[in-house]
Amino acid sequence: MRGVAIEIRGLAVFAYHGVHPEERENGQNFVLDVWLQCPPSRADETDELADAVNYSAVCDRVVELATGGPYRLLERLAALIADDLVERFGVTHARVRVAKPDVPISHSLDEVAVVAESSARPNSAV
Repeated sequence: MRGVAIEIRGLAVFAYHGVHPEERENGQNFVLDVWLQCPPSRADETDELADAVNYSAVCDRVVELATGGPYRLLERLAALIADDLVERFGVTHARVRVAKPDVPISHSLDEVAVVAESSARPNSAV
């Protein structure tokens, strides 16, 4: 059995997050990248979705969370998503990057992004 990593890049959502009231009122675009470290499975042998992490379901959940809130900080949104993916999909590690392309600041830049990571807690012996 092998562990695999899943990468989801450039998942675009429109949501109502931000520190400024107009960001929460008018909404804006966000772009998310997700990296998941999956536990060992037999998916590479069985070729069955039931033995793998369903990345379509992961995308659905990320969009659901990213369009919830609203959240003032990207840090909160990224951490919430990373923690949820570890818990919901049983992955050993999640890394979530939330980028905000249209930042309301007076400097020329492509985007501002925050990265949050979450890992499964090992089972403790009793």
